[in-house]
Amino acid sequence: MTPEKQLTDSYGRTIKSLRISITDRCNLNCIYCHNEGNMKVADEMSAQKISGIIKAASLYGVDRVKFSGGEPLVRRDFEDILKSLPPLKDVSATTNGILLEERARSLRDAGLDRINVSLDSVDDKNYSLITAANPGDVYKVLRGIEKAIEVGLTPVKLNMVMLKGINEDKIDQMLEFVRKHKGNIILQLIQLMDFQDVVKYQVDVEGIEKQLEERADEVRVRKMHRRKKYIIDGAEVEVVRPIDNTEFCANCNRLRVTADGKLKPCLLVNDNLVDTKGANSEDIPRLLEEVVKKRVPYYRGT
Repeated sequence: MTPEKQLTDSYGRTIKSLRISITDRCNLNCIYCHNEGNMKVADEMSAQKISGIIKAASLYGVDRVKFSGGEPLVRRDFEDILKSLPPLKDVSATTNGILLEERARSLRDAGLDRINVSLDSVDDKNYSLITAANPGDVYKVLRGIEKAIEVGLTPVKLNMVMLKGINEDKIDQMLEFVRKHKGNIILQLIQLMDFQDVVKYQVDVEGIEKQLEERADEVRVRKMHRRKKYIIDGAEVEVVRPIDNTEFCANCNRLRVTADGKLKPCLLVNDNLVDTKGANSEDIPRLLEEVVKKRVPYYRGT
């Protein structure tokens, strides 16, 4: 049933999804990450505040929520947050997987539907180079993925940020890992965001996508963002290209929430946020309507 009111911006884009950071803290230090993680725990949204924002958004027809960080599993109350949610179509989370093995079942039991795992390499040395993890930590992640599949947090999506000179030659290795899991894993190759100090790691995305297309047994197109999926010898892979992508922006139906409770209209814009600090549950709907009025596509073409 369509709600009486929806959150639709001036470009006709209706919000159906929230991406909520529940912490800035992380137990890794990836070379491409710009989140310094200096936020105090006391400044993080409470479980009650997070639940309140989601409940308010659901009244406008928002039915999908993705939790992220930092690393969301460093919050021991994540299961409590999940249990407090209203009925939704899809509840997912993005994690680095270090703590996933021990939490996968409790997260599933609390209401999580599926999981994305940030995994830039399955090679131990390569993984540690990218993430500053301890030797052998990649195997914790791999065990976490296995556990996620076991308890039904599927399909597991692997987010592999492509890095020139570091892991661009590991794509086939990752495809082989995906292939072994017979449809339970989808590989997402992520284009590195265009930050000045990591521009040296940017790969030739056009070239990689052309190679995938040449090798694919089948090519599908996702409705959302018109993103292509390539099926290569049984492995499913897609390329995520948010940079300079007018289709990505034109089809964006997501609103973001920062770990300290600011409503964020766009991933790439930081000067039009709406703060929910001090707001009570009656204020949140008005603030949601206010932030949607500020939504403008970052890439609008020429």
